[in-house]
Amino acid sequence: MTSQLLSSNTLTPQTWLWQNHRITYTVQGQGLPLVLLHGFGSCIGHWRKNIPTLAQAGYQVFALDLLGFGASDKPPLTYSLDLWYALLQDFWETHIQRPAVWIGNSIGGLLSLMILSQTPERGKAGVLVNCAGGLNHRPEELNFPLRMIMGGFTRLVSSPLIGPLVFNQVRQQHRIRRTLHQVYMSSEAITDELVDLLYQPSCDPGAQKVFASVLTAPPGPKPEELLPQVKQPLLVLWGENDPWTPISGAKLYRRLAQSRADVEFISIPNAGHCPHDEYPDLVNRLILRGLTQFC
Repeated sequence: MTSQLLSSNTLTPQTWLWQNHRITYTVQGQGLPLVLLHGFGSCIGHWRKNIPTLAQAGYQVFALDLLGFGASDKPPLTYSLDLWYALLQDFWETHIQRPAVWIGNSIGGLLSLMILSQTPERGKAGVLVNCAGGLNHRPEELNFPLRMIMGGFTRLVSSPLIGPLVFNQVRQQHRIRRTLHQVYMSSEAITDELVDLLYQPSCDPGAQKVFASVLTAPPGPKPEELLPQVKQPLLVLWGENDPWTPISGAKLYRRLAQSRADVEFISIPNAGHCPHDEYPDLVNRLILRGLTQFC
């Protein structure tokens, strides 16, 4: 399964044991370390169009499947941003041990902000791609009808009886494809390979309990709480048509870019929640240009 999840390019899977759990990661290239962090329900393979290009440009590129996702183990734990933050701290201590550029999509972006702000000696710079505002929506962020709907859904998902049935419906390949059409603007980027990358991990034992745990987890720190503590350069990329983390919520990043010369905000037209996968050539160019400017 691991080779399927990496797919497309010659990304060699490796295994690291963290707290008796197997973590799948890959590393390619030499030079300044870049650490690529995927979003909710995703995996290393979501960076398959980025890793080789960044490595060939003279960087040592790491990517890993967060515990509970991809080909990493899916133990029955209480999942949270703090759990993954601890995982990433130990991964850095074991494999990197020098300031790295943290590149994250969605919750991977929020984890990157946590590392840059809370352990600044481990981060040389950050690249945020449609950064999430939290692991889950906070109640005050939703209007009343949606708050009730989401509350009911999370209760269903966490139900021992109904939860597995709901998960089995959500993870169907045709539903994954339908969801991708909601969050990707480029239909050409929605391939069978991409659907399979997201579907295969959902077949692993424990995947349903991970899904339920993540959906009922606390949202974690807000970006506006973390950003004042981030002193490293930042490149913020945002797909303009993202329905999950709308660009209207990126005002704090725009303001920061106006006040700091080492922060750049770039909106990407006709892109959704994952522009690094929709328009990899463009995003790779922007990342490499940013690294040249800031690092």
